[in-house]
Amino acid sequence: MPHFTVIPVEDRQKQEYDYVEGINLVDYRDRVHISEDTYDSVSSDGQGNKENRPFLSSSEHNKGNEFYDKNLALFEEELDIRPKVSSFLSRLVHYTNLTQGSKEHEEAENGDEVQNKIYKPPNMGTLMGVYLPCLQNIFGVILFLRLTWIVGTAGVLQTLLIVLICCSCTLLTTISMSAIATNGVVPAGGSYFMISRSLGPEFGGAVGLCFYLGTTFAGAMYILGAIEILLMYIVPGAAIFHSPNHTEDFSTKLNNMRVYGTLFLTLMVFIVFVGVKYVNKFASLFLACVIISILSIYAGSIKSVFDPPVFPICILGNRTLSSDRFDICAKTTVLNNVTVATKLWEQFCGSSNFSMSICDEYFLRNDISEIAGIPGAASGILKDNLWSNYLEKGSILEKSFQPSVDTLGSKTNPHFYVLVDITTSFTVLVGIFFPSVTGIMAGSNRSGDLRDAQKSIPVGTILAIITTSIVYFSTVVLFGACIEGVVLRDKYGDAVNKNLIVATLSWPSPWVIVIGSFFSTCGAGLQSLTGAPRLLQAVSKDNIIPFLRVFGHGKANGEPTWALLLTAFIAELGILIASLDMVAPILSMFFLMCYLFVNLACAVQTLLRTPNWRPRFKYYHWSLSFLGMSICLALMFISSWYYALVAMLIAGIIYKYIEYQG
Repeated sequence: MPHFTVIPVEDRQKQEYDYVEGINLVDYRDRVHISEDTYDSVSSDGQGNKENRPFLSSSEHNKGNEFYDKNLALFEEELDIRPKVSSFLSRLVHYTNLTQGSKEHEEAENGDEVQNKIYKPPNMGTLMGVYLPCLQNIFGVILFLRLTWIVGTAGVLQTLLIVLICCSCTLLTTISMSAIATNGVVPAGGSYFMISRSLGPEFGGAVGLCFYLGTTFAGAMYILGAIEILLMYIVPGAAIFHSPNHTEDFSTKLNNMRVYGTLFLTLMVFIVFVGVKYVNKFASLFLACVIISILSIYAGSIKSVFDPPVFPICILGNRTLSSDRFDICAKTTVLNNVTVATKLWEQFCGSSNFSMSICDEYFLRNDISEIAGIPGAASGILKDNLWSNYLEKGSILEKSFQPSVDTLGSKTNPHFYVLVDITTSFTVLVGIFFPSVTGIMAGSNRSGDLRDAQKSIPVGTILAIITTSIVYFSTVVLFGACIEGVVLRDKYGDAVNKNLIVATLSWPSPWVIVIGSFFSTCGAGLQSLTGAPRLLQAVSKDNIIPFLRVFGHGKANGEPTWALLLTAFIAELGILIASLDMVAPILSMFFLMCYLFVNLACAVQTLLRTPNWRPRFKYYHWSLSFLGMSICLALMFISSWYYALVAMLIAGIIYKYIEYQG
C-alpha cells in the first residue's frame, strides 16, 4: 500500500503551545481509531527516504490529526473563539494526583462499560500531569514540622548545605530518569514499567520494591505528622494517655501517637478500599492547602519587617522556660499595692510565702527577662542563627550571649524548662530532612496519561525540583532572619504557648498553616496508600518474584486488595515506632537505595554501550549518573550506616534473586 504524507498549508503555530495544559485546539471530527504498528521504528516519507530518528514521541504520532485540523478552513472562526482560559481553569479544578490506572479501576467498579467508550488519546500536559503532582509530593510534613527545628539546630549555613546536598541528589537522579524517559517510546504503567522495560527486570524489580517500601513508610510518616499536628496544636485535650504527675512524658506521647495513628491508618485504608474516587475528589483541596500554607510563610516574613507578630518568650538567666507552667513572666507582681509571689515563684520555691520558701538556687541568683520570639527580618537576628547548636538529649535550651550566673540549680523539676528530646548531629538532621525532597517520580508514575511523556517528564520534574529547591533555600534564610534561635530549636513550641513554630510566622493567622498542613499531610498519606499497592501489584504481575504473585490479584475491577493489606501491615509497623524523627531515616534509606539503583543502571548501560540504551536527553552524561550514585551512597552512610547496610542487603538480595530466577 503506498505511503501518503499530509502537508500543512499554514505555519505550525500550535506546536509551540502543546506543552501548556488546557490550551488545545478542538477536534470536531468523528475520531476513528486507526491501528498502526507502534513498533515500526523506521518509516518512509513517501519518497523512499528513511526517517533518521528511531523512536517516535506521542506528539509526532498524532501529527496527521494536527495537520488535518489546520486545513479545516470552515471551522477556523470557531477555533479562534474557543474559551481557552476557561478550559485551563476547568482542568485545574479537576486536577488529580492519583497514580495511573486508579481512575480506570474505579470506573470498572461502578459498572461503566469501558469497551463502549470512545477511545481518547492521552492528553495531559507538563503542568497538570507532571509539575503539580511532583510539587505536591515533594512538599510535605518535614517543611511544616521540622525545618524550623533543623535551621535552629544546624544553623543557617549548615542547613543550606543539607538542602544543597539533598536537592543535588534528586536533581541528578531526575537527569537519569529523563534519560530513561527518552530511551524510546515511554511505556504506560508508571516509573516501574519505565525503568524495568529500559534497564531490565533485575534493576526494575530492585528499584520497584525499594520504591514501594519507601512509599509505604512515607504513608506512615505522613500519618504520624498529621497526628502530631492534631494532638499538639489543634485539639491537645484529645490525648488518651496522661502521665500521673501531669507532665508531658515521652512514652505517654508515643502511646497516643500509636493509638491515633492506628485509627487514622484504618480509616485511610478503608477509604482507599471503598474507592479511590473519594481521594480524587479532594486532590485539588490538598494541593491548595500546600500552596496557601507556603504563601502564608512568605507573607508573614514580609510583614515581620515592619510589624512582627507578638510571641514573647520567658527566659530565666539564659534558660528558656515552658510557657504552660506560669501566667506572668516575673518572680513577683503587685496586687492591690501588695507584692505577691507569682506562679513561677511557687513552681521554683514550693510556696507563695516569701519567708517559708526554699527556692531553687539558679532561680534566686538569676533574673527573669522577656524577649520577642519573632523579632522580624529587620532585627538582625540572622547573624546569631548562622552557626550550629547541637545538643544532647535532656539538655535545656539556652539563649546564646544571654547573661546568667553559672549555677546548676535543682534538677528535680526539669519540666519547668524547654528540653531537647533527642541527641542531634549533622548526620541525624540529614536523615530527617531527606524525605522532604523525595517525590520526584510522581510525574513518571502517570506516563501513560501524558500527551508527550518524553518531553513532559524531564521538563516537569526538573522544573518542580528547581521550584522546591528555591522554596527550601529561601525559607531557611527567612526562618533564620525572622525567628529567635531558642524558638527555632523548640521543636514543639513549648516556649510560645504550644504553637507550631512555622505557624507563628505566618500571615494572616497561625491557623492557616496549622489547618493547611494537617489536610496536606492527610492527603499525602492517602496518596501514598493509594500508590504503593498498585506499585506492588505491578511488580507482582510481572512474575519476576514468584512468592509475591498473590499480591497481583485483587477485586474484579483490578483493585489491588491483597497488596493494600500488605501495605497497611508495613505502614502499621512504621506507626508503632510512633516517632516521626525515627521513621524519616528509614524512609530516606529506601528512597536513596531506589535512586542509587537508577543512577547506577544508567551509568552502567552507557559505559557498556548496551544496544537498546540510546537516551536522547541532551543534558545526560554517564558521569552525572555516577555522581548521583555517589551522593546517594554517601547520604545513606551519613544518615545511618547500619540502616544503609540493611537497605543495601535487602536490595542486593532482591537483585540476585531476580537474576537467579531468570
